[in-house]
Amino acid sequence: MTLQQIIDESQRIVFFGGAGVSTESGIPDFRSADGLYSQQSVIPPERIVSHTFFEEHTEEFYKFYREKMIFPKAKPNAAHKKLAELERAGKLHAVITQNIDGLHQAAGSVNVIELHGSVHRNYCKNCKKTYPLSAILDSDGVPKCDCGGIIRPDVVLYEEGLDTDNITRAVYEIENADTLIIGGTSLVVYPAAGLVRYFKGKYLVVINKESINSDADLVINDSIGKVLGAINV
Repeated sequence: MTLQQIIDESQRIVFFGGAGVSTESGIPDFRSADGLYSQQSVIPPERIVSHTFFEEHTEEFYKFYREKMIFPKAKPNAAHKKLAELERAGKLHAVITQNIDGLHQAAGSVNVIELHGSVHRNYCKNCKKTYPLSAILDSDGVPKCDCGGIIRPDVVLYEEGLDTDNITRAVYEIENADTLIIGGTSLVVYPAAGLVRYFKGKYLVVINKESINSDADLVINDSIGKVLGAINV
């Protein structure tokens, strides 16, 4: 069965996406040969984006964060746009993403569950005042609130737990989906990867450039933008 046939037959699709969804928008992933974690640096990137490093070396964290994790000029690609189109058509009920770039919303998706937060939301650690992305981009060193507190991005760092409300919403959407499409993720990051076990629907589809171990009904090893872009809604 083809992906087009599965989508045509489905009434409640949920998409679960990872970093590979945004690579075609010019945002590097984490674990591929050219990914963020493969870059040579004195301090491993995994350590820099940890809660401990943020607390103990805040200025160094922000230097890395601005240079390597924020891409304000990135635009939605064919995958983002097609998912938004499927939602408007009533086929797709939710996008669950591990990405923090906000490109699904930029493409027009509405029901987006951001498991790891978003660079577009920032808040003062002290008074909780919220700030847009520009508060980070337009500042030097450690961004400070009007009250003097440190502004931090609303993203989940290593050593931090996922938001329980987002987990509950994601489990609900996956449990009630008739088709689950997994795209652009190696499914090795937990607890997010463990959400897939809640799927009890009819069709499990995996779209990923690199092959991964999966019991999916359909596995497509190709560009996710190319694959989803070819779908007729």
